[in-house]
Amino acid sequence: MAKEKKKPASKTARPADLAKRLLARFGPEDRVLVLIAADPDALASSLALKRLLWRRVANVTIANVNQISRPDNLAMTRLLNIPLVQLNKVDLSAFSKKVMVDSQPHHNTAFEGIKVDVVIDHHPVGEVANNCGFCDIRPRYGATSSIMTEYIRGAGIKPSSRLATALVYGIKTDTYSFGRSSQLEDVQAFQYLFPKANHSVLRKIEFSEMRLKDLALLHLALDRFVVRKHSMYVHLGEVSSPDNLVQIADFFLRVDSVDTCAVSGVHQERLVVILRNAGYRINAGRLAEEAFGEFGPAGGHKSMARAEIPLAAIKKICKDTAEESLSRFVMRRLAKAAGPQKNTSAKK
Repeated sequence: MAKEKKKPASKTARPADLAKRLLARFGPEDRVLVLIAADPDALASSLALKRLLWRRVANVTIANVNQISRPDNLAMTRLLNIPLVQLNKVDLSAFSKKVMVDSQPHHNTAFEGIKVDVVIDHHPVGEVANNCGFCDIRPRYGATSSIMTEYIRGAGIKPSSRLATALVYGIKTDTYSFGRSSQLEDVQAFQYLFPKANHSVLRKIEFSEMRLKDLALLHLALDRFVVRKHSMYVHLGEVSSPDNLVQIADFFLRVDSVDTCAVSGVHQERLVVILRNAGYRINAGRLAEEAFGEFGPAGGHKSMARAEIPLAAIKKICKDTAEESLSRFVMRRLAKAAGPQKNTSAKK
C-alpha cells in the first residue's frame, strides 16, 4: 500500500492502477537496488521487478543477503541467467532507490539500517515495513511471485518464457505445489504463466536436488538412518550447510512407509534439526517447538519445521557434544515431545 493511503494496496486499486502507482515512484535517472533473501520466490519476484523497470530507470541491481547453496536455486540462477551480487559487496550510496521483494526489513539483520523505498511481500506485516514510501504486503497470498504477476499484467507486459518460468517455479515452491496456504489469485497467476513457461528448463530446475559432492552425505544418511514405526531419523554430524539436511529430510519422506522424518547435523556451532511430516497425527512445527524451543529458535508449519540450538546450550545438560551424544539427545527430545502430541490428537 502507498504510505499516504494507510490501506492495503491490494484492496485499494486494480492491478493496472497499482502498477501505475508503483512505476510513478521511479524516474529515468534512478539507480535501483533490489534487496532479497534469495530463494525461488524472491529470485522470480526480483526478476519480475527488473522487467517492470526496464527502460524506465538507469540501472537495476539485484543483491542477495544470503549465500545460495541449494542445487535447485543454483540451477535456477544459472539456467535463467538471473544476475546477482552479494549485498555485502554493494555500495548502498550508489543507489537512489532501494526495493525489497519477498522480504521485509525486520526479516534479516543484514537489512538493518537500510531505508527502503518500496516493499512488496506476502509475509505477515512488520512495523518497519510501514515506514517505506510504497508498501504492498498481502499475507493471504501464497507467493510474492503471484503479486508480481499481477504487476506485470497490470503494466500490460507480456512475460518472456524466461520470466514466466521463474514465476511459475516461485509460485510452486512457496505454495508447495498448492499443498500449503494459497489463494485463488495464486492459482490464477499460475494458470496465466504456465503455458508461457519453458517446461524443459522448469523440469531441470525442479530435479536439480543434489550436487555430486552431496552424494557422499546421502550415502552416509543411508548407512546411519534409524526407523521407529513410521518415523525415520538420522544424525549426520558436521555439515557444510543446513540445506544438506533439508535435502536428506525431503528424500526420506518419499519412503512409502515413512510419515515423519527428522535429520540433524552441526553447522557453525549449532545443532540444526530439520523435520518433515506427511501424517495427520503429528504437527511438525509444534513438535519442533516442544522438543527444542527451550534451547533456541524452533518451529514451523504442520508439514515442515526446523530447530537451531547452540551447542553451548546442549553442553549444559549433556556430558559432551560428540556425534553419538547429539544423536541420542535429539531422539530423546523428539520421542518425549511426540508422545503428548499423539495422545492429544487421538482424543480429537
